Amino acid sequence: MTDAYIYDAIRTPRGKGRADGSLHEVTSLRLSALTLNALKERNNLDGHAVEDVIWGNVTQVMEQGGCLARSAVLASDLDERIPGLAINRFCASGMEAVNLAANQVRGGAGEAYIAGGVEMMGRVAMGSDGAAIAVDPTLAMEKYFVPQGISADIIATEYGFTRDQADALAVQSQKRAKTAWDEGRFSNSVITVKDQNGLPILAHDEYMRPETTMQTLGALNASFQAMGEVMPGFDKVAMLKYPHLEKINHIHHAGNSSGIVDGAAAVLIGSKEFGAKYGLKPRARIRHTAKIGTDPTIMLTGPVPVTEKVLRETGMAIGDIDLFEVNEAFAAVVLRFMQAFDVDDAKVNVNGGSIAMGHPLGATGAIIIGTLLDELERSDKEVGLATLCIASGMGAATVIERV
Repeated sequence: MTDAYIYDAIRTPRGKGRADGSLHEVTSLRLSALTLNALKERNNLDGHAVEDVIWGNVTQVMEQGGCLARSAVLASDLDERIPGLAINRFCASGMEAVNLAANQVRGGAGEAYIAGGVEMMGRVAMGSDGAAIAVDPTLAMEKYFVPQGISADIIATEYGFTRDQADALAVQSQKRAKTAWDEGRFSNSVITVKDQNGLPILAHDEYMRPETTMQTLGALNASFQAMGEVMPGFDKVAMLKYPHLEKINHIHHAGNSSGIVDGAAAVLIGSKEFGAKYGLKPRARIRHTAKIGTDPTIMLTGPVPVTEKVLRETGMAIGDIDLFEVNEAFAAVVLRFMQAFDVDDAKVNVNGGSIAMGHPLGATGAIIIGTLLDELERSDKEVGLATLCIASGMGAATVIERV
């Protein structure tokens, strides 16, 4: 099979996903097109250089509906002969776009792809597209559906994580993100979003709260306790599935969960022949991709079994991997990953994560692949694994190695 290489990876800053966020005036279409144009310009690509644009976005309604990928191509400087594919694997949509593109290249279906995603959470509200598992009682009752926040608290209860542990991870995420920005670790990847007059709108992740302490987090109420214990009483649903749990320990709140933000990211993936044609040097090889389904009630444990699948399929050991990006959807997700593999936290999310900088659903998978690549280069390491938990009970992973 043909090897698939990463030639470039960029992202926008993440803006607060609300009406007063800096990116709120920018549509999903425009932010996508700006990102595609930036990748094209940085790499001096012809407009028709890639086979396809594979674009993840989770809430595919209103301005994010109607195959946003194709609309973004038409709104960009890419040639109209390039098609577009919009995909949705919930939080892993951006990663799945990259993995799908890589496997297309590996299988010989084109020399190059642009893959990534977007989510304008301040403009298109999460959940506004509906979800059968949440609203259709024939499925929700059979599969013991609970919201993701309850699932995160189930993980904390099942695996023994305390609120102090979750809060400490959140504080660490904030500190690491600040250090990364202060030291310019994102400077190679983050593009400035400009308005139609060329004036900058946002150049820096604006969701960050570097002043966060254990004391400030300690003052926050648990976000999911009321829906779990009172109405509609999801704790009782969870305990039907997990009768050995006497109660759900609600440890998650806004400070140790991922932030609602706007953002986009794009990755340029191609064969060795593609790089030679355009005079581009590959930065990494996509060594392996994987996805898996998991228990839909606890829902967010996917990074563990999908990493186990990666290790089985590649013959690697966990110690063969130098760095990990584990999306910080909720603190317990990362704590469980480190517990399961006995991984040193000095190797995990070393530049902070979604707790500090936010989680623009359809873009995050592509963002963390780019962050992982930048950090492998900065720290002169070789192999990295990026992984995410996924709604409805799934996991996805990508292994990259520098070349």
